[in-house]
Amino acid sequence: MKIGDLARRTGVSRRLLRYYEEQGLLRPVRLPNGYREYGEPDVAAVRHIRAMLAAGLPTAVIARLLDCVHDDGDRIVPTACPGMVSNLRRERERISATIEQLQTSQRALDAMLASVRPTPLGR
Repeated sequence: MKIGDLARRTGVSRRLLRYYEEQGLLRPVRLPNGYREYGEPDVAAVRHIRAMLAAGLPTAVIARLLDCVHDDGDRIVPTACPGMVSNLRRERERISATIEQLQTSQRALDAMLASVRPTPLGR
């Protein structure tokens, strides 16, 4: 299938599919005319990429882990590839630290808002 077909099947733009290729996440066959040729495994790969992006994983980590996931019905299931657990734990810690930083910022903003004196215009 061509890139437009893959885009329609996955709901992902052609531009984003080309980006996934640049990042090494997709490896379409290149035809002699330069067109990309995708197969059914690419449809699944895009679904896996989208799920891992939704989980907060950066594309560099996804590139290392993409071959370690498969479909189990409607679910995407990781397999025990080398480094899978350590990569997921590291990313979870990174996300937790980011959440803590955002909560600190939120508390600071709440304190600032609580100390603002009302103006006649209510701003």
